[in-house]
Amino acid sequence: MLALRRVQPWALGFAQRSATKQVALASTAVDTDGSHSQSSDEPVAPQKHQSRAIRTRRPRISLQHPREWNRPLAFGVLPAFDEALKVIKEDSMALKDEVTALEGAIAREKETPQHDQHALRVMEDKLRILEVQSEINFPQVRWKCANGMGKQVPDWTPSADMSKAVDRHLLEQRWRKEGALDLLMERIHQMKVVPDVLPDIHPSLDLRVNFPKIKSNAGLQATVSKTVYEYVEPGVFLLPEQTVEPPKIYTTVFHPEERLYTLLMIDPVTDFPDETNKTFQTYLHWLQPNIPLSSVSPSPVPNLNTHTAYIPPHPQRGTNYHRYTILLLPQHSRLSIHMVAKDKRTCFDVRAFMEKHGLDKNVGGGVHMWREVWSEGVPAVYKEILKTAEPKFGRMPKADRYGDFRGKKRYV
Repeated sequence: MLALRRVQPWALGFAQRSATKQVALASTAVDTDGSHSQSSDEPVAPQKHQSRAIRTRRPRISLQHPREWNRPLAFGVLPAFDEALKVIKEDSMALKDEVTALEGAIAREKETPQHDQHALRVMEDKLRILEVQSEINFPQVRWKCANGMGKQVPDWTPSADMSKAVDRHLLEQRWRKEGALDLLMERIHQMKVVPDVLPDIHPSLDLRVNFPKIKSNAGLQATVSKTVYEYVEPGVFLLPEQTVEPPKIYTTVFHPEERLYTLLMIDPVTDFPDETNKTFQTYLHWLQPNIPLSSVSPSPVPNLNTHTAYIPPHPQRGTNYHRYTILLLPQHSRLSIHMVAKDKRTCFDVRAFMEKHGLDKNVGGGVHMWREVWSEGVPAVYKEILKTAEPKFGRMPKADRYGDFRGKKRYV
């Protein structure tokens, strides 16, 4: 059996005196000017322990609050880690030598009078792969791209130095594999944007839409902020008061060369009523061709309202929700497209428009969509912008199969 050791009273008193003495010695610390803060002959009361606040979140990292990459292990702590970094550096130097040699071969091929286009394209594709492989294994490269230490962009945007092939590759892999593209494709299929707008869509760039933030939603009509814009998640509901002005369009493009795109914003078929023919039709809200975009293009995209002007969404009273869809369609060359007047926006055929101007949905582009229903802000759009009376719709009355027999004598 284990015997409990009895603590003598004199031992407790000795422990208390020792603790008091340690506190007194700690309190007689030397100040910066060399003098003691308290004299040793004055009694000192024990001080309470002050706990330091625990940091509850990771420090913010941006170009306004930069941080430098630091090795997770100091040199010499783990020789295997040091050797791995050495191997990565040697492999990078060898690949960069291949990049230099391939760049020379491409330059010589371009100088020949009748160079082989196919061979040149193969070499350029190989060059992009080598540029990525020569830097992608460095931990500092991945860290800088993941923490947005590349260039000046909005704080919410995942950033990188888009002039570098490795940063473009890492950002595209994040967009494709970490959920942003999956959410977009899920919403456009759930909301039947495919096939109501196009039979199929294959996005190749990240298209983001920002609209003003709601300040208050009390009463009959909501008020929105004119300066604070927020990101619109694909498929969410917005108020017509938020979409009176054109949105700010942000893009993340993964090709370094400049290409042209056409922007379309439509209200798809089955959403916009056609009173004359008692059916539905597609309505064109916005059209802007010949938009130059590359990996280093500014965001938001400027000068988007110089062709067919933006008309705000105006879901009619009595209709179901409307699926407002924005498309960025890649062009093969510069297009000459006539402006569409306000009274010619109905019955817009997206597929016929693409076929007429040689726009191919299979070569990529961008897409985004959101939903809206009628609110108190819609009448102002009809009155001030469309200059027409606001229509009102309701459900079709059910046919009364027994109307002819009502009021007649059934038992004669």
